[in-house]
Amino acid sequence: MELQYEYRTGFGTDIHRLAPEIVLKLGGIEVPYDRGLLGHSDGDAALHALMDALLGAAGLGDIGMMYPDTAPQWAGADSRALLLGVKERLQKDRWEVVNADLTIHAEEPKLTPFKGQMKRCIAGLLEIDFASVNIKAKTNEGLGEIGRSEAIAADAIVLLRRRLKGF
Repeated sequence: MELQYEYRTGFGTDIHRLAPEIVLKLGGIEVPYDRGLLGHSDGDAALHALMDALLGAAGLGDIGMMYPDTAPQWAGADSRALLLGVKERLQKDRWEVVNADLTIHAEEPKLTPFKGQMKRCIAGLLEIDFASVNIKAKTNEGLGEIGRSEAIAADAIVLLRRRLKGF
C-alpha cells in the first residue's frame, strides 16, 4: 500500500539589531564577533526565522504567539530550546520536517566558515539529515541597516509532511 502524505511549506523572516557586549548567536551556535543580536531571547535571527517558518507551515501562528516577548520567562532564552519546543508542538500534530533552507543577511562577520556548524546544529535539533538543511550567507552590498552592520536578518523556508490518517 502506498503511503499518503500531506505537505506544507512555510516561510519565516526575522531581523535583530547588533549591540555591544552581547554574544552573537546565529543558527544555534556562537559566532566570534565584537557584537551580538539584541532581542528578548538570545536574538538568534536564523533560528527565529526557522521557527516562524515551521509554525507557519503547520498553521500554528508564529513565535510571537508561542513565546511572547511580554512574557518574562522567555527573557534571555536559548533559541535552541525554543526550537525544540516548536518541534515538540509540531510532533503533536504528527508533522515532520522534510527540509529547511535558510538565508542569513549580514555584512559582518563573514559567516561562510560557520555554515557547516549551523547546519549540524539545526539538523540535530530537528532530528533530520544534515543534507536536509541548507544555509546561505549574503551581504547587503553596503545598503541599509544590514549593509551598515547595524543589524542581521534571516529568512527561512521549510517543507513539512505528515501521514494522512487512515494510511
